[in-house]
Amino acid sequence: MRFTSLGSGSEGNALLVECGDDASPVRLLIDCGFGVRELTRRIGRAGLAPADLHALLVTHEHGDHIGGAAAAANAFGLPLLMTDGTARAGLKSATPLRTLDPGRPIEIAGVRVEPVAVPHDAREPVQFVIDDGIARLGVLTDLGHVTPHVIGAMSKLDAIVLECNHDSEMLAAGSYPPALKRRIGGDYGHLSNAASAQLLARIDHSRLRTVVAAHLSQSNNRPELARSALARAWGQPEDAVRVADQTEGLDWTRV
Repeated sequence: MRFTSLGSGSEGNALLVECGDDASPVRLLIDCGFGVRELTRRIGRAGLAPADLHALLVTHEHGDHIGGAAAAANAFGLPLLMTDGTARAGLKSATPLRTLDPGRPIEIAGVRVEPVAVPHDAREPVQFVIDDGIARLGVLTDLGHVTPHVIGAMSKLDAIVLECNHDSEMLAAGSYPPALKRRIGGDYGHLSNAASAQLLARIDHSRLRTVVAAHLSQSNNRPELARSALARAWGQPEDAVRVADQTEGLDWTRV
């Protein structure tokens, strides 16, 4: 298994996961916050074409995650998968889709996809664990607080892409309106660096080899702060933690 971020942040998110052998890989796109043209460009930057994808999974209905999903699914002939709540809140047209039930795993071409319910200010948000029978990748962005369910679902992973949205002190001192600060820092907003580090410390990370900080705020965080917080919780050097960028994403990473 390997994965690459095509972009991570409030201006658009997309993560591409490739499973299986080189002769017949299965490629899943998680979220699509980019338009068709920009998505195509970013997929090309990863050395692939839209025709190489097998399915598009959506975590929730916020525009930076679902904004381009229906158009991309229609343009590229991709199965579109999301919860019923996400579809009702985020799809403006009757786009064909496969409904996901939180907590009920499905298989896509032999790859196990586990939708994990999370607390976030969306209709029926989920995150994902991707399991190809050899490696397990957890994708955990956009949640306001850590729950026992999330801890259990994200344990015994080989790699995790983990939200580090903001530094609490930077958010408090920043220029955002008070209501937005409360929303971001609230129980259904986004994880701070410290909260993400606490999550990482609590999960069973005995198998964990790769940690990626994702969904960093460009106004209220810095990569070095996120990297430092996660490295301490993981017990690894800071340079062992990678960071997914809004513009450049993250290069292919082997799990």
